[in-house]
Amino acid sequence: MHTDLVAALDIGGTKIAGALVDGHGQILVRSQRPTPAQRDGETVMRAVEEVLGELTASPLWERAAALGIGSAGPVDASAGTVSPVNVPGWRDFPLVRRVREAVCGLPVELIGDGVAITAAEHWQGAARGHDNALCMVVSTGVGGGLVLGGQLHPGPTGNAGHIGHISVDLDGDACPCGSRGCVERIASGPNIARRALENGWRPGPDGDTSAAAVAASARVGDPVAVASFQRAAQALAAGIAATATLVEIDIAVIGGGVAKAGEVLFTPLRKALGDYATLSFVQRLAVAPAQMGTDAGLVGAAAAALARRADAATV
Repeated sequence: MHTDLVAALDIGGTKIAGALVDGHGQILVRSQRPTPAQRDGETVMRAVEEVLGELTASPLWERAAALGIGSAGPVDASAGTVSPVNVPGWRDFPLVRRVREAVCGLPVELIGDGVAITAAEHWQGAARGHDNALCMVVSTGVGGGLVLGGQLHPGPTGNAGHIGHISVDLDGDACPCGSRGCVERIASGPNIARRALENGWRPGPDGDTSAAAVAASARVGDPVAVASFQRAAQALAAGIAATATLVEIDIAVIGGGVAKAGEVLFTPLRKALGDYATLSFVQRLAVAPAQMGTDAGLVGAAAAALARRADAATV
């Protein structure tokens, strides 16, 4: 029997996606359900089991050697539990055990969603060929992950590289995480929009107050919209520079909805990086948009499962 595929789950506050993925990162079978995020934990788990049920029903399932999960966090890979901020019914939920039961004992590898996207970008995307990289997701929140020495570096609990909660403004706004002036509190989409509105930006006739609408205004030169993106870029640059100074990354890859703003974000980001990444060993740091798109979480979870399978084969 060939065991040349892995299964993958990408679990977020909006959707639960599953796939069977080959060793080249190609998705061969996929399944998806909306996340019943405001329901109780067992209802959420049932949606996961429905996705897994569609995968196990595929004739290709018998070729799956392991299963990788990329989940919204915090996750605790050492305990096999998840407590996603945007799925309140799951607190210290034993996801690894429950998934293993649903797939009859297949090996299961759990990582945070930021780490999963990093794995995907390093394997198939913008960080390919880089041994030391930071990959970030800038959307409703700000997450990330690290590649160090050519290897994914999830850390003991699967949360290493969570750049959204580096403090870059010591006397800044209180962050829901309990700290102050976090990157996420300044650079996430909702906070870009909030700051623009507080400073007098007004949406168009459609009433859209999203970060994408602020980006559209910035593109045509609205000074308040431009300033809100510049402030976000400054926070991201400070966080990226701090990370590069600590662990010597040579590329920062940025994805997520806010990165879709394009040069409205990347131009001031590259400029601000010059102000913060000043030491000789971080001056050549590149910044690039992510390439993997909406399948990044699945492909990254598959990469983690493949890495686990490879580790097991060498023991």
